[in-house]
Amino acid sequence: MRARLFQLDSFTTRRFRGNPAAVALLDEFPSEAVMLAIAAENNLAETAFLVPGGADYRLRWFTPAVEVPLCGHATLASAAVVLERLEPGRERVVFHSASGPLPVVRTTTGYRMDFPSRPSRRIEVTDALSIALGVVPSEAHVNPFNYLAVFDDEAIVRRLAPDMSRVAQLDRPGLIVTAAGRGGWDIVSRYFAPAKGVPEDPVTGGAHCSLAPYWAPRLGKTELRAYQASARGGELVCRLAGDRVELDGACVFYLEGEIEF
Repeated sequence: MRARLFQLDSFTTRRFRGNPAAVALLDEFPSEAVMLAIAAENNLAETAFLVPGGADYRLRWFTPAVEVPLCGHATLASAAVVLERLEPGRERVVFHSASGPLPVVRTTTGYRMDFPSRPSRRIEVTDALSIALGVVPSEAHVNPFNYLAVFDDEAIVRRLAPDMSRVAQLDRPGLIVTAAGRGGWDIVSRYFAPAKGVPEDPVTGGAHCSLAPYWAPRLGKTELRAYQASARGGELVCRLAGDRVELDGACVFYLEGEIEF
């Protein structure tokens, strides 16, 4: 079988920055084993598998190790594929996914995604979390998907070097670290998910579904300019809208071709 494949850099306006995502265009989803093999072969944080479904599209995401229920940067990349390559006359697309319908609209600077909010509850800072991070956070929060560790200084977030083996042993598959930002950024974050085969994700839309409901009431604003301080770096705007989070971002095409499997 053959399929069109696209690779884009998401949450950036510059190639070789942001978060690379692959998008495979298919007539039907193959087996999970095949999709996992393709994702492992691509060896990116996520590969999106895109299947037309009426006027909309069905969407699934795989890391090199597992299927995930939500992925922001690969959804952004999928929207660019649909609205710039497959149906350039469209202004809006809806992806049907494990996290429900995900609408995406074109903006003057990129795309706006509409995702479910993922609020967290505060917990005591545990030894396991502090040892994994190598430093004690000022606060810890948790939801079914991730831990959220909060620091008082963005410099700590930027220089963190977690013990990935210990992060992988936590009872959540991902770990968000964050602090209030400086220099025009409202918030700064990083994201670690070695249990999902992604030691550090360059820019993580799903993490901002937790960051927006955490930071919005503390900063007294519903729109946040966010920077993810990975080695590649990435930027996005988060907007808290009730039980939804809107994520604005841009992406650039890197590769277009065909795979055989």
